[in-house]
Amino acid sequence: MRGLFVSGTDTGAGKSMVAASICAALAADGELVAAFKPVVTGLAEPVGEFPPDHELLARAAGSGQSPAEVAPYRYDPPLSPHYAAELAGETIEPARLVEHARAAAPRDGVLVAEGVGGLLVPITTGYLVRDLARDLALPLVVAARTGLGTINHTLLTVEAAQAVGLEVAGIVMTPWPEAPAPIELSNRSTVERLAGVPVSVLRPVDPGSLAAAGAELPLGEWL
Repeated sequence: MRGLFVSGTDTGAGKSMVAASICAALAADGELVAAFKPVVTGLAEPVGEFPPDHELLARAAGSGQSPAEVAPYRYDPPLSPHYAAELAGETIEPARLVEHARAAAPRDGVLVAEGVGGLLVPITTGYLVRDLARDLALPLVVAARTGLGTINHTLLTVEAAQAVGLEVAGIVMTPWPEAPAPIELSNRSTVERLAGVPVSVLRPVDPGSLAAAGAELPLGEWL
């Protein structure tokens, strides 16, 4: 299975923008792309500039997937997957997630999987986002913030990934401003040096600029 698994250093670190930009850029380059997100929560939240993650990924991939085909589990409260499922009286089945992702993967294309929160978020009892990444065996791309605190968060994420044998293909700091501050430039070089992983950047995006922004990422090297 050819593809990438996009995780974040934590909730709100920009992984949805990174994953959608990757999908859009690959699709614009003629690749057959499918998207996968194990669980979407927070569907009861007001919709902003971007739609919910499974809708955003379906549109960005452009392969005819429906949002429901992108994410097999969907919940209204903005909670950790295991707790949202518990409140709904459901149990998320890891085997179903893996089967769903493999079935979605195009035979001659790319699967872009997006995690939920950070790597150590529990999808269900005894099964973390990191476990799903291991089961899918895809190279990992880590979405990270640009400012204060990102060094610690990013290095911890890389360490947690490498501790279980995950290949960390790259780190993406986002949203990267047109004129980065000295701390942002320092954070980028420091994380790259200490993690030993190339650090790319993703500029601020809107629904119309995903493909162009994603094309600036080293997708060929990651894949």
